[in-house]
Amino acid sequence: MDYKTYIESGKATLGIEFGSTRIKGVLIDENGKVLAAGGYDWHDTLVEGIWTYDLEEVFHGLKSCYKELKENVKEQYGITLKNLASIGISGMMHGYLPFNKDGKLLSRFRTWRNTMTKEAVDILIKEFNYNIPQRFSIAHLYQCILDGQEHVRDIDYFCTLSAFIHWKLSGEKVIGIGEGSGMFPVDIHTKNWNQKRIEKFNHLISKYDFSWKIEDILPKVLAAGENAGYLTKEGALLLDPEGDLISGIPMCPPEGDAGTGMTATNSVTIRTGNVSVGTSVFLMAVLEKELSKVHEEIDMVTTPAGDAVAMIQCNNCSSDLDAWMRLFKENLELFGLKVSTSQLYEKLFNIALEGDADCGGLLAYNYFGGEHITHLQAGRHMFVRKPDDRFNLANFMRTHLYTAFGALATGMKILNNEQVVLENIYGHGGIFKTEGVAQRILAAAIHAPVTVMDHAGEGGSWGVALLASFMVHKKENESLSSFLKTNVFTNSGGTKLLPMEKDVEGYKVFLDRYTKGLAIEQIAVEKLK
Repeated sequence: MDYKTYIESGKATLGIEFGSTRIKGVLIDENGKVLAAGGYDWHDTLVEGIWTYDLEEVFHGLKSCYKELKENVKEQYGITLKNLASIGISGMMHGYLPFNKDGKLLSRFRTWRNTMTKEAVDILIKEFNYNIPQRFSIAHLYQCILDGQEHVRDIDYFCTLSAFIHWKLSGEKVIGIGEGSGMFPVDIHTKNWNQKRIEKFNHLISKYDFSWKIEDILPKVLAAGENAGYLTKEGALLLDPEGDLISGIPMCPPEGDAGTGMTATNSVTIRTGNVSVGTSVFLMAVLEKELSKVHEEIDMVTTPAGDAVAMIQCNNCSSDLDAWMRLFKENLELFGLKVSTSQLYEKLFNIALEGDADCGGLLAYNYFGGEHITHLQAGRHMFVRKPDDRFNLANFMRTHLYTAFGALATGMKILNNEQVVLENIYGHGGIFKTEGVAQRILAAAIHAPVTVMDHAGEGGSWGVALLASFMVHKKENESLSSFLKTNVFTNSGGTKLLPMEKDVEGYKVFLDRYTKGLAIEQIAVEKLK
């Protein structure tokens, strides 16, 4: 394809995501091929006990990211980017941005990292009969109310980061349903805010005599494929101060990183999901129906299309494993042996498969920090063994790979008890680089097939670009799932591993040991200050 003419004629789609450490933009064609990219590095700061980003840097990062992408287009194709088929904005899910009627920010932006809302969530969970994690936007709003913060009376609108940027680019106060489900509970049948819980919240705050009701200050909910407005002249200049980008470009509903991650891994179909593995790990499972009761360990959100999703989010995963690998490398270097990091991981990961299915009785905890699924407010790294355990390198490595998914497997037991069926889980993250090892262990831990694609997607910016493309290229009544399967992931490749019965049984034995040993971890937290 002549991509120069393609871009010049305004057929390419732009997706920009505000991640926690990087703002990234990608330009794609209708089949998801990346044509150009740009980015901007940033990080949050702790100000007066609140994890936040300054809004000036939000806009500076937006412009810088777009400028780099625009320059990339110029370098590759010799043209100036002026027109687009569609635009999508994504950002870190949850958060709290309250504004008055003049559009002034009333309180410092709170990101998803803030956990100062326990009083609020304890009340909301009881009132709603629905799990409200501390990072949900409604938890922050209600905590501000309980704390008597004056700014609450003047709120005219509150939203998440992606919805805020979308508002400034399009003038529309809207939000994608997946992102919205992390603000306030949604109804998967009406694809809107849950009306019963709207009424419960209004009753809860009625004694404060505010001039607003909660439905007055929330953004409008939209599902994937719906039009969410158009780039205004002011928005075009906000993106491209040089004035080359035209206005009037259609925009898709703004989505959170969870929804764009599901889109980028083709995990939006019922009975599928994805596991994202890094220093933390989370699993998104697309459900056939909502869970039968409230589980405070499981977050309920939705796909960008509005299907129910159970989210298991764990704070700890690969950090302790990586620390042990650095120790092994240091040991080898002491003897003058130079081994690359990739060689080290490949050798030690593969020897783990030679270990006993139950790790020979060994136990480890990878808790850099607390873990809400196992009810620990803080963490300590531990490795524990009994005198008669089978202590060797293979079992040692297998134990640390097992425990990387320990909290996740604990949450998965809840979904198993709810009769949740998963036909395929897509795994992504650096831990899967050694072929077939972490993938096999994850399959045993969650007792479900795991697929690792040959070529990982470009992440959330690519995911939201796909959502923007879906809006303008979908056929009549075509679902997001069908669009992705037909247009994007036709030749994605990948290796699917079914859980091996021996591994499943071994992991069950390990997880029982892991669960019993949490009492030791709790004592370590209390005694080792």
